[in-house]
Parts: sequence; structure tokens; C-alpha cells
Amino acid sequence: MNELEVLGPKGLPITGNLLSFRKNPLEFLQQAAREYGDIVHLRFGPRHLYLINNPDYIKDILVTKQAHFQKGKGLQVAKAVVGEGILTSEGKHHMRQRRLMQPSFRQNHIKLYADTMVNYGEAMIGQWQNGEERMITKDMMELTLAIITKTMFGTDIKENTDDIGHAIEVGLKYVSRRASSFIDIPQNIPTRSNREFKEAAQTLDRVIYSIIEERRKSKEPSRDDLLSMLLAARDEEDNTGMTDKQVRDEVMTIFVAGHETTANTLSWTLYLLSQNPKAEEKLWKEIDRVLSGRRVTFEDLPELKYAENIIWEALRLYPAAWAINREAIDEVEIGGYTFKPGETLMMSQYVMHRRPEYFERPDEFHPERFEGNLLKEIPQFAFFPFGGGPRICIGNHFAIMEATLILVTIAQKFRLRLAVGHHSVEPEPVVTLRPKNGLRMIVEER
Repeated sequence: MNELEVLGPKGLPITGNLLSFRKNPLEFLQQAAREYGDIVHLRFGPRHLYLINNPDYIKDILVTKQAHFQKGKGLQVAKAVVGEGILTSEGKHHMRQRRLMQPSFRQNHIKLYADTMVNYGEAMIGQWQNGEERMITKDMMELTLAIITKTMFGTDIKENTDDIGHAIEVGLKYVSRRASSFIDIPQNIPTRSNREFKEAAQTLDRVIYSIIEERRKSKEPSRDDLLSMLLAARDEEDNTGMTDKQVRDEVMTIFVAGHETTANTLSWTLYLLSQNPKAEEKLWKEIDRVLSGRRVTFEDLPELKYAENIIWEALRLYPAAWAINREAIDEVEIGGYTFKPGETLMMSQYVMHRRPEYFERPDEFHPERFEGNLLKEIPQFAFFPFGGGPRICIGNHFAIMEATLILVTIAQKFRLRLAVGHHSVEPEPVVTLRPKNGLRMIVEER
């Protein structure tokens, strides 16, 4: 597209809008959307991006005309961590892998994991002491990593979880830095960042390949975990399975995408409840009415609608995936404009979820907004925390079930408050949207 056709914030001569974006990405994008409307021209060094703020245009990009696009630079860079997994792969390979994996994420299968999620949640809060201060963001990361490990491998790999958690953290920061840079330093140049990333990648490969090898050699009956499902999966068209490399890439994808995102959602949820005592009281009443003191089960979820709506509202205000990029692979018309190959279109869930034309009092925490027909009354892509179209997050039902069960397990026994003298709570948009510098909270028995 000729950049003169679409207006946007004026940038600096060489870096364009990059420094303003890096200083505060979320505020920068919100301000750009408010000032320039449906399509905003941005320049990050030599790269031209277009921020898309119209839900119908977003639907065209993610659904109607999705064949004209590939994943943006961030997810192309992410291949360094997750390989050609379902998150990053394109075309026929992506379609084949999604076909193979889909059965593992259907409701009749993921409900088998509900007890595991509750068991781990109860084990975590069993270590909490009334009145103590906890780094809740750390607790949630450790909890969701333990759950994804158990549901993925059917076993605890406690001796490796610290190494895995650290390696994933290094990998995500590496991807975030490279995705927003317009200078691509090759991975084989031994910078400190490249060395740290290489060590992290080797750690993850060592752990995951050893588990795959052990399972392939195992004579025991197939388990109900995700790894068994991946190893047993056969393509309906040619009856072939996955190579070790393909299994590794999918395991890595689920590991990275399946614990960091849910941990952040739970952390934001607990923070939002701590700031909204009326919502907290309403949640307690629902939990006490439905459970009467017993532990929560999968079968209780239809009756715990307010708990689930709290999760949806947390995802609206602080979506784990805060922006999606797509790169045009051929000329394509969106919103009356023609985009050229190589041009990047950015869609921000954070921006769209706070648009006042779709959400009344958009900056307020109000779970009740999801009780009526809101999602039928607003355009489909005004609210899209899990993306959309053929590439919608495959683990969306898993994530909502996990977050709701853990929230109920915690809220049944504890209330949480920010620690005295807590730093200002701000979102930090890295690969996912996390609370900057973590959340220190006091846990109080109900």
C-alpha cells in the first residue's frame, strides 16, 4: 500500500514510530486508534505496519481472506523456540497438524483433566498460610506449568520444572526483543542474548526429546495424556503419524502457549477481584450455593457461570494475547485499501476490547456484561481473546476450563489483597500480557 493513503502518527526520520511504541505499546496503540480510526499507518524503522481497528476488517484478515496472509514477524521469530508447531506453521503442514491434534482438545477429552487441575490447585493453596504474602504471579506460573506437565506427559517431572520454566522465560523474552527490532542479528553470532537463548533451547530439547524417546520405547498401555494422543495420532488422509521433531514442536508449542497465558489470566483475575469486592462477594455466593463446601468438578462448571464470566472479563481487560500480526503474501483488499506482499497488518485485542462503542464503561471490571447476549450483539471480532478463523487457539476450551476451576478452588478458601506498599500495577506487553514486576498479595482465609 502507498503509505500516503493511510494516515498515522508522525514518527522520527530513521526509527519512525518504534521508540514511541516501545515506550508504552498499549497506550501508543490505543491513542493511534482513537486519533486515526479504522486503519492506522505505522513505521518501525524500514518496516511498514497497519493497525486495523475495525472488527469487520479483522474478520476479513483472520477468516474470509486468511489465505492471503501468513503469520507476522513475531511468530516467525517464535519458530526459534517452538519450531514448526501449530502456532507457527503455515499452509498444508499447519492444516495437517491441526487435524492430528484436534481430538486431543475436544471437550470429551479435556474434561479428563479437570480433576488434575483441581488437585494441583488444592495442593498449591494447601501450602498457603493465613495472612502471609505471596508472589501470586510466581505461584500461578508454577501451578499452570505443573498442570500442563501432568496433562501433557501424565507424570510429574519436578526435577526439571525449574529448568523448563526458566528456559521458556528466556525464550519468550528473546522472541519479544527480536520481533520488535528492525535489526536482525543472526543467531550464530555469539551475543549474550543469542548464547542465553541457545542454552535455553538446548535445555528444552534435552528434556522433551528424552521424554518422547522414553514413551516410544515404553511397553506400558497408552495413557490419557496429550503426549500419548500425539504419538498415536494418524492422518486420516495418508495414515501417517508425527515424527519425533513434529511431536517435539507441538509439545513445545503447548508448553509455551499453554501455561504462560493461563497463568497471566489467573493473576489478572485475582488482582481484579481484589479491587472489586462486590464481584468477589457475588463469586463467593455462587461458589457456596453450587458446591456447599465440597471440591469443584467438571460437572459443576455449567452452574458456575459467574466464575466463568469473571475469566472472560479478565480476558477482555487483559487479554493474554494482546496483539496479532499478519503479513500479506499477495495483493489483498481490506476495507477498500489494497495491501502489497510483505506489508504487515496488526490487530490488537487490547485495543479492540476497550472500545466504548462495543463495551459500556470499557475500562471498568464488570463481569455481568457477559450475562446477556453481548457477544451476539457486538461484531464477532470486537472480542477475540483467542484469535479467530482456522487458526483460532486450539486450546481455548482447555484454558477456560483450567482458569475457572483454579479460580473457584482458590476463592472457595481464600481472599487475596495487594500487599501494603505494592508498586503500581501495570500490564507489561511482552509475548503475552503480564503484570509488570509481578503481584505481591496477602492471602487471607475466608
